[in-house]
Amino acid sequence: MRIFVAGATGAIGRRLVPLLRAAGHQVTGTTRTERGVALLRDLGATGVPVDVFDRDALIAAVAAAAPDVVVHQLTALSGGSPVDNALVRREGTRNLVDAAGAAGVRRIVAQSIAWAYEPGDAPADEGTPLDLSAGEPRSVSVGGVHALETAVAELAEHVVLRFGAFYGPGTWYGPDDLFGRKFRAGEFTANEGVTSFVHVDDAAAATVAALDWPSGPVNVVDDEPATAHEWAPVFAAAVGAPAPRRVTGRAPWERGARNALARGRGWEPRFPSWRKGFAELG
Repeated sequence: MRIFVAGATGAIGRRLVPLLRAAGHQVTGTTRTERGVALLRDLGATGVPVDVFDRDALIAAVAAAAPDVVVHQLTALSGGSPVDNALVRREGTRNLVDAAGAAGVRRIVAQSIAWAYEPGDAPADEGTPLDLSAGEPRSVSVGGVHALETAVAELAEHVVLRFGAFYGPGTWYGPDDLFGRKFRAGEFTANEGVTSFVHVDDAAAATVAALDWPSGPVNVVDDEPATAHEWAPVFAAAVGAPAPRRVTGRAPWERGARNALARGRGWEPRFPSWRKGFAELG
């Protein structure tokens, strides 16, 4: 198939493109830099320098690629700003969906998140509503997710991958990345909130599998939702940091997510638990 990957040089994109090529797909990927174009060329893909906010340029790029499937991996995570990321999810997704529609593309696979669910005491499944009544600042992220998922559902075939917290190369959770630095500086406090993680390699593999999945949302998380009391000391040891200070309590929405649907569709993560994945971070 011809696959158009928007955000092809991000943390997931650069792991995804080689998997798509290995599966025999023809890949066109977007990037914002000439360096990214060169990287995609080295990965066996065609790189297109385009800004997702440049609507006309994006429409032209998708039309020229004439893809069978569009894969949405656009984020603004590198800067750590929820506002910027929500803008990508709202306006960037709108432009991408319109570009796909104009090119006659029927199918899209899109990156979303697994911590936008409404409050609860147990890990959420795909039938759990999003937390649309959340107050600020959480409403910024949830609103962006809702806008993204609503827009991609306009295409006839649409798979929304609600990923857990990414860890591994190019993410916030690595020895020299955002949380590695926070832990070493003693700036992280472990509470009883539950997080579901997913390694970037497993997220990329799920994206390839989702090319053939039925429409709708799917949680892509590992098998072990865990409180920060559980995972934070393990992560700290992996990145050479002291164990963080512990406190009680959690935000009501910090509940984690279930992966039974993805598992039922044949996805088998290489890292079924963050315990194994964190051990390979050092």
